[in-house]
Amino acid sequence: MSFDGIFTYAMTKELKTALEGGRITKIYQPFQHELVLYVRAHGKNYKLLLSAHPSYARVHLTAETYDNPAEPPMFCMLLRKHLEGSIIESIRQIDFDRIIVIEAKGRNEIGDLSVKQLIVEIMGRHSNIILIDKETNTIIDSIKHLSPAVNRYRTVLPGYSYVAPPSHDKLNPLTVNEETVMKKVDFHAGKLAEQLVSAFAGISPLFANEAVFRAGLANRTTLPKSFVALIEDVRNDRFTPCIYDNGQKQWFYVLPLTHLDAEAKPFATLSEMLDRFYFGKAERDRVKQQAYDLERFVANEKAKNEKKLGKLNETLEEAKQAEQYRLWGELLTANLYAVKRGMTEIEVINYYDENGSTMTIPLDAQKSPSENAQSYFQKYQKAKNSIGIVQEQIMRTNEEIAYFDTLLQQLETAAPKDIEEIRDELTEQGYLRPRASKLKKQKPRAIELERYTASDGTEILVGKNNKQNDYLTNKLAQKDEIWLHTKDIPGSHVVIRSKNPSEQTLIEAAHLAAYFSKARHSSSVPVDYTRIRHVKKPSGAKPGFVIYENQQTIYVTPDEELVIKMKKTV
Repeated sequence: MSFDGIFTYAMTKELKTALEGGRITKIYQPFQHELVLYVRAHGKNYKLLLSAHPSYARVHLTAETYDNPAEPPMFCMLLRKHLEGSIIESIRQIDFDRIIVIEAKGRNEIGDLSVKQLIVEIMGRHSNIILIDKETNTIIDSIKHLSPAVNRYRTVLPGYSYVAPPSHDKLNPLTVNEETVMKKVDFHAGKLAEQLVSAFAGISPLFANEAVFRAGLANRTTLPKSFVALIEDVRNDRFTPCIYDNGQKQWFYVLPLTHLDAEAKPFATLSEMLDRFYFGKAERDRVKQQAYDLERFVANEKAKNEKKLGKLNETLEEAKQAEQYRLWGELLTANLYAVKRGMTEIEVINYYDENGSTMTIPLDAQKSPSENAQSYFQKYQKAKNSIGIVQEQIMRTNEEIAYFDTLLQQLETAAPKDIEEIRDELTEQGYLRPRASKLKKQKPRAIELERYTASDGTEILVGKNNKQNDYLTNKLAQKDEIWLHTKDIPGSHVVIRSKNPSEQTLIEAAHLAAYFSKARHSSSVPVDYTRIRHVKKPSGAKPGFVIYENQQTIYVTPDEELVIKMKKTV
């Protein structure tokens, strides 16, 4: 757990510096377990993200933009009632645990001063956000309810007294010295890192493993020294926020982790680091939950068409034997006098072969000589007629496979707001039945495109699904603007809002096209670009499908850091 008590301690200090004395101006709840508080403090505007997500619980300032629901949830409305306009008087940590208390003073409905506490418990799947009245310690409400039937120790429901999660009587590491550490560790029992986690509050395995690693051959002298040295960095606010990446896994922490064999990327603040670390992670999780049925349907449809394609190819191979059937029929007709009912095969001279070779023709013993000949002529005619039909079916099936492959790619990079557009598209195309809620005629959703800004200020637009791609390419973009797409790879349509973009802007737009494609994890991805006037949508083509000409190709390796930078400048 990277967000341990030490990390919470550092984050609390960062939030105190930025937000204490600030006024809460707006509150939103963009997702089920996440809140965003807008705070005006020290002449600046801040966005504070509070998340009780089961997998991505956290607290930090954010620069990300979140789409809010048309109607705010009840918990959000309640927070607005009690906290909007309040002044943040203090931000503190409870008992060196992963609990942050934001204390805000405001006025209630009758104008009297009132102090509320917004408590954020960062406890993995047990994370919660709870609003309480400070004077009575009564829970007003929480983002997750916890009934007595679920937890005997404490109840988290409106009207109950707030009880903090159980402590485990561990020592506060900020108060210990080398002698205390030496007494708490049994050097003969082994598993020193686990012993440190069990003995001291707020210590995660990451911190404990780092202390053991720095101790070298850990003993009664080296381990207490390395542990206290790390704690001294915490006491003196010597924080170095970094994300560590070994190519397969990522970690983040507030202190240097020299025991990890991974590349370290430093950040100026903890909030900036968490914004980067969680970029897309929580969103992808939400998309997976919302689009699980959709993704499974599309994958199944693609698999069905791939199976169908295999059978069609087999049929085509059989159809290609048409000439063989015709030859057998003609040779049998010429040799009817030699064929007797009951024969299973006959060897005849092939008159069409200049060398006069012989050929063995299979026969149906139940048929007469003329019936056998007629059977081959019928097979010849059927095979000949089926070639054109099968080839057309193969072409259509390949188009279906390409279409569903594109949808799978779009689901991989979709934001929650894109899912409904993909679902609508499948309904319009007749693949899905309209859902009950869709039976009533609703106002069409406005199509919103992803907007990015190149380093020279040029706007670049990206379509994240077929509806957006069609709108961007066929309606919004002007004839001489530059259009980009990965070459022969499913991906997004990208348009540079310029007739003569710089080479750097062209490269940056190509990075976006490669990143929002099936090749986002590949290197040297080919990206075609041309002017919009050379991009056409064939009549009757699938949504998002276009053909283009006069293109040029450049090769780029998708750079997520560049994509984030371009997104944040909008």
